[in-house]
Amino acid sequence: MKSAPGGHGGNSLRPRPARRCACLVLSLLVCAAVRLTAADDLAARTIILVNSRQPDSVELGEYYAAQRAIPRENIVALPLPPTESITWREFVDQVWQPLQDELHRRGWLEGSLSSQLDALGRRKSALTGHRIAYLVTCRGTPLRIHDDPTAFEPAQAARVPQQFRRNQAAVDSELSLLAQRPQATVGFVPNPLFRTKAAADISADFVVKVSRLDGPSAADARALVSSALEAEKFGLIGRYYVDLGGPHAVGDRWLEATRERLGDLGFFGEVERTGRLFDAADRFDAPVLYFGWYASTVSGPFLREEFRFPPGAIALHIHSFSAAGVRSSTDQWCGPLVARGVAATFGNVFEPYLEFTLRPDLLLEQLAAGATLGDAAYYATPVLGWQGLVIGDPLYRPFKVSLPDQLAQLAALPASLAGHVVARQAAVLDRLGMSDEARALFARGMREAPSLALALASARFELAQKRPAVAVGQLGFVANLRDISPVDWPLVRAAGEFVAANGAAREALPIYQALVRAKAPSLDAALQVLADAKKIADTTGNLALSLEFAKKAIDLAPPPAPPAASGPK
Repeated sequence: MKSAPGGHGGNSLRPRPARRCACLVLSLLVCAAVRLTAADDLAARTIILVNSRQPDSVELGEYYAAQRAIPRENIVALPLPPTESITWREFVDQVWQPLQDELHRRGWLEGSLSSQLDALGRRKSALTGHRIAYLVTCRGTPLRIHDDPTAFEPAQAARVPQQFRRNQAAVDSELSLLAQRPQATVGFVPNPLFRTKAAADISADFVVKVSRLDGPSAADARALVSSALEAEKFGLIGRYYVDLGGPHAVGDRWLEATRERLGDLGFFGEVERTGRLFDAADRFDAPVLYFGWYASTVSGPFLREEFRFPPGAIALHIHSFSAAGVRSSTDQWCGPLVARGVAATFGNVFEPYLEFTLRPDLLLEQLAAGATLGDAAYYATPVLGWQGLVIGDPLYRPFKVSLPDQLAQLAALPASLAGHVVARQAAVLDRLGMSDEARALFARGMREAPSLALALASARFELAQKRPAVAVGQLGFVANLRDISPVDWPLVRAAGEFVAANGAAREALPIYQALVRAKAPSLDAALQVLADAKKIADTTGNLALSLEFAKKAIDLAPPPAPPAASGPK
């Protein structure tokens, strides 16, 4: 991903029409008052766009409407192009103008549309606002618009810096401008909702917040909704993973701020700072919050056998083309993340420049404060009419269920996740200086919802309390584990490393024996564990096991490459 050359972040890179005349202000204030009434329900003001040519698209829209109690009459079915990528002419003729006409006819867009058209075929308008909480584009709606130099005037392009003289765009980001008079297509428009908790700029009333339900399959797209609803029932449960070391310092600062906020919220997690990506052998259990960069396509732990995100998971991998397509379960990032069960993700269809992508730290700030996904995403998005996508249910509130409420229904939580709630609450208690209460909570958790992840969290807590012997004792059961799964293998390895590092090599040895018996995530991981196991065996003086581990390593190691053939002398 490129970083934008000096100082265009706050300026419009599209020539914009003059601000509407003052006579519109009264109308805008009336619209705002209507939107603030107590009876104004977000679901009732959510519009769903489906492709009438694709039954799966229509079914998805109907499913979403039923799950969120959105009125069926809020579904707009249009005969849309069947492809993910379209031209500007197709976008205007088959998406933008038919949708704008229909929304105006139904009273969602306020003001007037002219019969006169601009050079692209868009109606000239005098719109005064809208009543839409969110516009949801369903699978079957085109994804991105290709660059077309004939779709903007040379005079417009001349007023835009050279690197932005293009009109490639995400369909959804362009649709966020539906309530405005036609904009120039080149460059982008600043988002008046960016970092604005209470937008004072009247232009904020002309932003339509757009989110997408899409993925490699229709079932994947439906799961975006069901995953969000399950998280709203039980709360956001799991760990965080933050992958630093991208190509620009500003991105790492965003991710570092994100990590700090996750810690403040009591979440446990892992941070990769070396510049490499998380590997298949790294700990990556219950990744309910993932933020990282910078690779062109999904890799590492996401490719493990049977990998799935926990309910409600939010994942963002910053990359220029992370959403160049969302129909593949292996290419780029957004499609693969959706295929693996994420509830919300974000991406770019073409090169956006780093400063004009969604900010992960701002997104988390708003979600943690109770905002919906749709509101938080637009708070964190600096520009419109550009490359960004929001994928997920915009009505989703990840932090709808509080941590105390989660703890109160511990027995009803999924067994594989309950321990993470205990660990998070214990972390909060410890930060408040209530270490005895935290210890008691860990003990309760191991009785009611025992798990390897919880035992590791308890061991680390005891070590921080300067009780290494007690810490090691928390992991005494690990050596007896059988049938270690690919997900648990890194946790067992972490337990062995923890026990060995805290002066208990003899107790660590049977843990390494269990690791050696289990299937490792990769050949490199298996060889590394055998090397570590041999060192532990040597430390304890167990020569027989040391030789056994050495022999296994020799048997596993790939044969040396044959010498290169020498040419004729």
